[in-house]
Amino acid sequence: MRNALKNEAQYDAERLDRAIWRLRRTESISRREALTRLGLSALGGAALAAGLSGSRRAFAQDAPPAVIKPTPEDTFRILNTNRETLWQAFKGQGYLTPASQFFVRNHTSSPSIDAATWSLRVEGSGVRNPIDLSYEDLLCFPTVTRTRAIECAGNGRSFYGTQQGTPASGTQWLLGAIGVAEWRGVRLSDILDRAGVTADAVDVMPEGLDPEVNTDGHVRRPIPIEKALDDVLVVFEMNGEPLPPDHGYPARLLVPGWIGIANIKWVGRIEVSTEPLFSAWNTTQYRFTGANYPDTPVVSRQVPKSAFELAFPGTLTAGEQVLTGRSWSAEGSIRSVDVSVDGGATWRPAVISGRNVRQAWAQWSIPWQATPGEHVLKARATDTAGNVQPDTSLFNDNGYLFGAVVNHPVTVS
Repeated sequence: MRNALKNEAQYDAERLDRAIWRLRRTESISRREALTRLGLSALGGAALAAGLSGSRRAFAQDAPPAVIKPTPEDTFRILNTNRETLWQAFKGQGYLTPASQFFVRNHTSSPSIDAATWSLRVEGSGVRNPIDLSYEDLLCFPTVTRTRAIECAGNGRSFYGTQQGTPASGTQWLLGAIGVAEWRGVRLSDILDRAGVTADAVDVMPEGLDPEVNTDGHVRRPIPIEKALDDVLVVFEMNGEPLPPDHGYPARLLVPGWIGIANIKWVGRIEVSTEPLFSAWNTTQYRFTGANYPDTPVVSRQVPKSAFELAFPGTLTAGEQVLTGRSWSAEGSIRSVDVSVDGGATWRPAVISGRNVRQAWAQWSIPWQATPGEHVLKARATDTAGNVQPDTSLFNDNGYLFGAVVNHPVTVS
């Protein structure tokens, strides 16, 4: 009963917030005016909000966790509101990352959204006919399926400090903030066509329905109209099933090759503008800053990386071993992977097998006669665009896009 009351209070509060938000966004009115339109006086609305807030406070000890799905310690590292997939959990898995193993990057917490009341608003100076799409409307569009990776911009951030000696701020990911899934959805270009996108539109900014982040509001980040009309999808399925709550249910964006923040989860609004758009996520965040970047460029596309399917640091027994791993790139598919078991003194080519989808990843393996002692493994990928993982990554204050070859320590006994 306690949880039922808590959930009902939360649902009512969220429903009121969404209604107020939609009115204020669509009609540019104040909160007081929005409450009046909804049949509530400012005093009554405040009382209702206070009552709902009181309900939330009453059940504060039962507040929902940042992540809804189970995240066992043999599969994930818990990093505040985020969950990093351990690379040993990938070993023996197929090409696709199960939703249960997919990493989670949350700025606040995963919301529980009812698809029956969800809608997607498309509006702004860059469309002639603003539209509201229900979940059923979305499903009526022609659909496409794409196998693609989603990867956090900070994946590998910890190695700026542990490997290059210059720590960067932010969540200290190893290499597990990546997953590959089969996504099914609707071309964003089809949705924008329905709204009458104009020839002079320049930016498209999707906005999530997750809880607001301090004074920055809902998570949102613009993408250029050229990218939006190219290969971006609004997806509603992951590996043949509806999106799980932690991964954007009812709908999210898939922006192939771009950093994770561009792939807005729980999308509820898309602004299309004839002028450049800005949010905290492309101004104060997700830009390269520091001495190496005086022009503070925006972070957009990912870089090639490789990882061993081993614990970090790893342990193995002496004798014949088969090392396995995965490499990926935003610029295409993987052409080759070279592996060193002696800290980079010598290299051998690994064998790539199975699927090798562009903007996803390739699985590879290599035999190793492991001898007792301490070893440093390295894997270096080359993609079909000719990009090769470097020995070091150019430092930036926030530790984005670490793409250097990683030193993977292993103890053999």
